[in-house]
Amino acid sequence: MNDKHSHASEQHHSTSSTNDRVFNQGADRLRAPERVERLEIERVVSLSLEGEKIHSVLDIGTGSGLFAEAFHQRKLKVAGIDSNQSMVDAAKEFLPDSTIQVAPAEALPFNDNSFDLTFFGVVFHEVDNYQKAIKEAYRVSLIRTSILEWDYKEENFGPPLAHRLRPEFLKSLAEEAGYKNFQSIKLNSLVLYLLDK
Repeated sequence: MNDKHSHASEQHHSTSSTNDRVFNQGADRLRAPERVERLEIERVVSLSLEGEKIHSVLDIGTGSGLFAEAFHQRKLKVAGIDSNQSMVDAAKEFLPDSTIQVAPAEALPFNDNSFDLTFFGVVFHEVDNYQKAIKEAYRVSLIRTSILEWDYKEENFGPPLAHRLRPEFLKSLAEEAGYKNFQSIKLNSLVLYLLDK
């Protein structure tokens, strides 16, 4: 899931197992230097933790574990899920002491309020059902959900505009799920949305 730069459309709420918005790349490709630079991992992690006492994080759609690894380096308790077994296997190589397992974003295998923070790193646009995924993130997070996504504009990198998410759409999803505060922060190439409970 996470780190698989791909595609989503606000109108696409398919629950089929074939997801045309998911672009499966190998773990090596996910960790290519130019891609890592575009993700601004350290800045995203710092902003996701800012102003709150965060001790645990669930990386939803962890991919090769790039963000999970960065959270782990901050001495946080980290867990991750991904719908792709090969990505889970790759992430476990980088985070052998963390719980990383196969699971969909729409059915997280954790109790309510299990993590201070839930995090989606350029993957929310790939989920099969936006409402279910954000409600699940809300359910298992105690404090905040961070969603790193592509800016809603045509660019010569990343997915086409039709597969990007409008900020207003994300804000309405967040409000429906019960989040009290919605903030968007423009980065160099991406946008970070902070959803506080």
